[in-house]
Order: sequence, then structure tokens, then C-alpha cells
Amino acid sequence: MTKSVITDDMVIATVMKEYPATVGVFKKYLGKSCHDCPGSNNEDIAFGSMMHNVELETLLQALNKAANR
Repeated sequence: MTKSVITDDMVIATVMKEYPATVGVFKKYLGKSCHDCPGSNNEDIAFGSMMHNVELETLLQALNKAANR
């Protein structure tokens, strides 16, 4: 079972910095330039999923799976 260390209120850039394995997940679900986007320094995962029309729970599951590798 995957331990949930990443939550929807976490800032995208912070997650990518703390859990580098999540960069690929963000690219897959939010776009290839997500890691370069200035908004990623301020926007949380919930906002990013809403803006990119991605199911939040699906994104969180994928992020947590990557972070726990």
C-alpha cells in the first residue's frame, strides 16, 4: 500500500524539489512545461489539477506512488 506523503494543498514546486520522482508525474498529467511554469512556485496541487482538468485523486495517487519508490 502506498503511503500518502503528498496532499492536495502542497505547492507543486515544493513537491518536485522534495520528491524528484514526481516530476515525470506532473509532466504526464499537467503538461511537459509544468516544472518551468512560474505558477508552480505558488500553486498547490488541487489548483493545478483543476486548471488542467485532471482528476485530483488520480493525480495524488500517481504522485504518492512515485514519491514512495
